[in-house]
Amino acid sequence: SFVEDTSPPRLWRLLAESALDKLDLQTAERAFVKCADYQGVQLVKRLAQYSDKSKQRAEVAVYNKRFDEAEKIYKDIDRLDLAIEMRSRLGDWFKVMKMTKEGAGDDQMINQAWVNIGDYYHDRQLWGKAKHYFNLAKANEKQVECLYSLEDYDGLAALVKDPEQQLPEGSSLLITVGEKLASVGLAEDAVEAYLRAGDVKGAIDCCVLLNQWDKAVMLAEEHQFPQIEGLLVKYAQTLLTNDKKMEAVELYRKANRHPDAAKLLAEIAQDVVKSRAHPHRALRLYVLAALEVEKFRSKTLRSAQGGGTTMSTLAPKGTMAAKATAARGGGATVRNTQATMATLDGLMQGDAISSENKMLDQAWRGVEAMHLYIETHKLLYSRKVDAAMKCAEAMGDYTDILDPRDVHSLLAIAAFHNQMYAKCSQAFMRLEQLESLSPDRREAFQDLAFKVFTQFKPDDFTIPEEQKRRDAITPEYLKDLRKHYMALCAPS
Repeated sequence: SFVEDTSPPRLWRLLAESALDKLDLQTAERAFVKCADYQGVQLVKRLAQYSDKSKQRAEVAVYNKRFDEAEKIYKDIDRLDLAIEMRSRLGDWFKVMKMTKEGAGDDQMINQAWVNIGDYYHDRQLWGKAKHYFNLAKANEKQVECLYSLEDYDGLAALVKDPEQQLPEGSSLLITVGEKLASVGLAEDAVEAYLRAGDVKGAIDCCVLLNQWDKAVMLAEEHQFPQIEGLLVKYAQTLLTNDKKMEAVELYRKANRHPDAAKLLAEIAQDVVKSRAHPHRALRLYVLAALEVEKFRSKTLRSAQGGGTTMSTLAPKGTMAAKATAARGGGATVRNTQATMATLDGLMQGDAISSENKMLDQAWRGVEAMHLYIETHKLLYSRKVDAAMKCAEAMGDYTDILDPRDVHSLLAIAAFHNQMYAKCSQAFMRLEQLESLSPDRREAFQDLAFKVFTQFKPDDFTIPEEQKRRDAITPEYLKDLRKHYMALCAPS
C-alpha cells in the first residue's frame, strides 16, 4: 500500500525482486509493469510456464546474476544441460568444458566449447594453447593461423602432405596454407598446396616469386601455360639491365634454357679474357658454357628420340618404299630406322640452332683457347720451350677469342727460347702488322726485333719427325681435352 501511494520506480523494482524471490509471480509482474521493465515482464511470463519450482528459482537466480547458485540448483535437479546452456550464454566456456567432462552436453556443444576456448587463448596471443584447442575442434582455418604465428612451418606442411593430418583435396584452405608457406620461401610445400587446391596458376606464380624457374617452366609446360616464357624473358632482361649477369645465368639454368645460359656465360668469359687479369676464371666460365651446350644437345637428342616417326609414315603411299615396308610388316627394321632418323633429326636440329648463334659454337673453342693460353705459360716457366712453342702456334687459330697481341707475343718468346728464329721473326712481323697497336707500341716491337735479328739469323734448325709429333696439338688432342673437362665436371 505504501508503494502504491508513493509510486517511486526504485521501490517498485525492489518489490519485484522480493516477489521473485518468493515466486509471487502476480505481484512481481505488476511491479515490473509499474517500473516499465519489459524484460522483467517477459521473465515472469516465462516462469509461469514452468511447473517445477526449482527451475523457477534457478531462472530467478540467473536474472539476479547469482550464477553459481543457479548452477547448483540445476545440478541438484539433475539438469546439467540447463547449467551448460546457462554457462554457454554467459560465455564461460571453461566451466562448460568442465561440465561436459562430467558427462553432459553433446558433441556439437563440446566442439563449440573447444573453439571458444581456442579463441580465448588466441585473443591473448597464446598460440600454442589456442592451436591445441583448435586442433581438438578440427577448426583448421584457425589452426593454420596459430601454426603460422608459432612459425611451425613443419606443421603447416603436414596439413598438405601428412596423410593423417592433410586437408581434403580441393579445399580452399590449401591456398591459404600455400600463401603462408610461400611467404617464408618454402617453395616445394607451397607448390604442392596450390596443386592440391587445384590452383595451377597460383603454383606457377609461387615458383616465379621464389625464383624456382625450373619448376615453373615444368608446370607451365605440363598444364599449357604459355605466359611463363614471356615472364622469364622479362625477368632475365631486368637482371641483365642491372648488370646481374650471373644471376641471369642461374635463372636460365633453372629454367633449362641451356643455350641462353651458354651464350651469357661465354659473353662473361670473353669480358674476363679482355681484362687479361684472370685467365683461370675465363677458362672455368668457358667450361661452364660448354657444359650448358652439351646439356642442350643431349636434351634435344633425347626429345627427338622420344618422338620419332616410322618409315611407313615417311614413305608416300603407293611407292615401292611403302610397299616394301608393309611387306616386312614394320618389325625391328622399322623401329631401327625410326630411331636412326629421330637421332639424325635431333642432331640436325641441335646443329641448326647452334649455327644461329655463334656464341654457342664458341664455348668449346673458348675452353681450348684458354687451356692452350695457360698451358703455354706453364710450359715456358717449366723451360719446356718446344712444347710451349707448339701450344703458342696452335693458339693462332683462336685469335677471335684471344688477343692477337698476346698470341703472337707468346709465340715469339717461345720460338726465341727454342732457337726457332724463323718462327720468331714471323711472330714479330704479325705483331708489327696489327692495326690495333699504337705507334709507340709498334715502334717498340720493331726496335726489339732489330736487336734480336741483328744478333741471330732468322732461320730454323731441322727438327726430327719424331720430335715434331711429340707434344703436337692435334685434333685428337683437342678431342681428348674436351673429354677431360667433361669428366672433370661430371657428378661423382
